This record gives sequence, C-alpha cells and structure tokens, in this order.
Amino acid sequence: MQHCGDDEVYEFKCSVGLLFDINRQICDFKSKVFNCDTHIQTTTPKPLLSTEEPMCNFGEYACADRTCLPSELFCDGEVDCDDQSDEGWCDADHDPNAATRCDYSNCTLPDCFCSRDGTLIPGNMEPSQVPQMITLTFDDAVNFENWNLYKQIFTETRTNPNGCPIHGTFYISHEYNNYQYVQQLWNEGHEIAVHSITHKGPENFWTHNATIEDWFDEFVGQANIINRFGGVRMEDLWGVRVPYLRVGWNRQFIMMREFGFVYDSSMAAPFSNPPLWPYTMDYKMPHKCMGTGQRCPSRSFPGIWELVLNQMQAGEYYCAMMDQCPPTIDEDDVYDMLMHNFKRHYDTNRAPLGLYFHTIWFKVKHNVRGIKRFLDEVRKLPDVWIVNNQEVIKWMREPTPNSQLASFEPWKCQQQIAPEDKACSIPKACKLKNRMLRGDRYLHTCFECPDVYPWLKNEFGLRL
Repeated sequence: MQHCGDDEVYEFKCSVGLLFDINRQICDFKSKVFNCDTHIQTTTPKPLLSTEEPMCNFGEYACADRTCLPSELFCDGEVDCDDQSDEGWCDADHDPNAATRCDYSNCTLPDCFCSRDGTLIPGNMEPSQVPQMITLTFDDAVNFENWNLYKQIFTETRTNPNGCPIHGTFYISHEYNNYQYVQQLWNEGHEIAVHSITHKGPENFWTHNATIEDWFDEFVGQANIINRFGGVRMEDLWGVRVPYLRVGWNRQFIMMREFGFVYDSSMAAPFSNPPLWPYTMDYKMPHKCMGTGQRCPSRSFPGIWELVLNQMQAGEYYCAMMDQCPPTIDEDDVYDMLMHNFKRHYDTNRAPLGLYFHTIWFKVKHNVRGIKRFLDEVRKLPDVWIVNNQEVIKWMREPTPNSQLASFEPWKCQQQIAPEDKACSIPKACKLKNRMLRGDRYLHTCFECPDVYPWLKNEFGLRL
C-alpha cells in the first residue's frame, strides 16, 4: 500500500494483525478500520467563484460545469450542483459565505471575543494580573470503572485560593453511564456536558455523514437524558464535545445555535507558543483546522464559544488528549511533562491550561500519582485556579484581575443544594432492553425507571 506524507508517497506494509485506514492514514486494529473497500478517493471539482469575465448574475456563483446558482446555496449542506462542486470546497478558506477575520471594533465582551492569532488576553490585561486557569475534563460514561479514580482527584483538601473546591468538566456519553453519579458530580459543583448518546463509529460519521437531524438526535437527545435521569437542569448543560474530536462542520454548530448550547470543545489547534485563548465563533477561527479529513465550521455563529484544545508538548511529540501522548516512564516523567506545559502557559499569556482525559489514562498507577503531585504543587501558587469550562467562560465574559478574585461571584463556593436537586444515596438499578441494542442494559438513576433503555429518538425510554 502507499502512504502520503510531506508531499511524497511511500510504500510500506502494516504490521501483522493491523489494517490500513485510508482516511486517517494510519495502521489500526481491524475493528477500528471501516474503509477496506475504498480503493480510490475522487476529488470534487472546484466551483467557479471568480472568473476573469462575469459568468453569472449578481448574487450568483457558478458550479464547476458553469451552471449558475444563487450564492446562498453554496456550502449550505445540501448538494445543488450536478457535479457536487457547491458542497465540495467548504472549509473556512473556500466557502464563499465564510466568516470574516476578527474585527476588534465590532467584537466586544461579554458576547464576543476574537483575536487575529488567538493569543490575545481578554480585556488586554497584563499576564501578571490574569489567573492561571487549569481545566480537567473527562470524556465518556461515569460508572464503577472510574468513580473512585475521580474521587482521588477531587478531594476536600484540594481547593482554590478562595478556599472553595476545585471543579472539573465531565462530557457524558449515554451507554453504561450511571446517572446517580452524574447527579452527585453536579451537586458538588462539577460541570456536566454532552458527549452524544451513541458515541458511534466510524470516526468520519461525525465529520462527513451526520445530518443536522443526527446532531439533534445525538446531542439534544443526550441533554434530555441527562436532565431526565441525572436531574441536571437544562440551563446548566452548556457544552458539547464530539466523539473522537471529529468536528461536525457547520451542521454541528447549527444544532448548537438552535438548541442553545453555549460552547464546543472539540477542536484541537496546531501547537502554539504562546498557547491560544478560547474565542467566540463570530469570526473566522484564528488557527488551522487540524486533523486528517477534519471539517471545522466555516460560517459565523455569533456568541457560541470554542474552548479550543491546546496541544501538550511531550518531548518531541504533541498531543491533545492525555492518552494520546507517548507513554511515560514513571511518576517523575508525568510530573515533569505537566509542569513543562504549565510553565508554557503561566510564563506567557496565561491561556487556560486544559488537561483532557479518558479513563484509560488513569489505569497506569504512576499517571495517577503524577497528576496528583502536579495539582498539589501548582495549587501552592496564589494565582492558580482549577475550574470547569463554564467558570472559564464566566471569567472571560468579565475579566477580573487576581486582586479582585476573592469577590468574583461566579467562582464563589456553591450555595446549598435544593432538596429536589440532591442526588439520592441508593439509586434505582433499572434492568432494561432496547431493540436497537443487543442484551440488557442497566440504568442507574435516582428517578423512576423508564419502560425501555433510552436511546436515539426515544430518550425518555417510553414503550412505543
């Protein structure tokens, strides 16, 4: 087979037991490769958006075959040209209706924030006045496999400079999730966010195949499940993260805008020194769309935040998710890598340092020791705060210097939980079936058991 890299083609073979994924350009296990029947990939022709002599009327563009269509039909998610050229070149650099570059004069907080290269500090504050925020995020189901691991990270003794507990963000997918645990995390001030119902593969489904209806089914459906069986209030479900970090182009953000999600955190940016701050999607994103076959949004989505994933530096390698980083040797290796990246943020523009986890990373015992040691060390600094993504956005909407953070309302200790919101001590363990799934599933919740296991287009588990 042939592999493309650095503008050259290389001949090579995958190791025994692995197959080549033509889309991701890597060898992987058979269960993760879904395109073995693909032998050649065709390129969609470019539309004729500009020609030396006018070809179409004002407000129209030409397909590659010279058919003229209204400009708004180009890159709207529906094929209109017979040669499909109206939907084939729709990244931020080719979409004729793309978002424009950052305009400082028309973008002001709290509703809009942009910068040309992504490194500008909100409010033009001096770095020494900016709190160094650290976010800990966890993807997928919360259940017996990871509950005790999370409780080791979030202890009563780990607090922020104002004495309040540190917080994390949990992106919840549905299958095998324990909703009593989710409700308890929410009670403790952690952020609960949405990671889809199915977490289905292949990865490219989310980028290329998911329709707007699919996005609503997966993410609005999961928001409904979290609300119904985890008791989390709808107004507290701010964020989404797409499975495999496979951004869903404009369709994903149309869903977010229509439902009212506040932010996405699925886009990894190329490694940057200094690192990037979050931004709103009013204007063109300030970095390249990173990833093989990735499709980042091209249009403007005013007021929706992107909490971009800054990559970690691990020796000669760069990685977004912690479990994508090269394996570490021991606790010191973990600690040194985390501290190196902390200093890249702390000593420059103090963009939030995001640490992004899957449960598998914590299965290595020296990883757990290393992260706990790191958290305990940086907490000794008076201007370091471990907060969730909601709390990052609340600070960015109202940039507040270190000297005034003791009275910064959004970061104050949580008030007493209302009785109707409090998680139960002993949940119901509902043994359920769903004809879309093989076998039984257990749903743990403090609320009444549904008739069937909740799933796509039946998130409340009603017997239809």
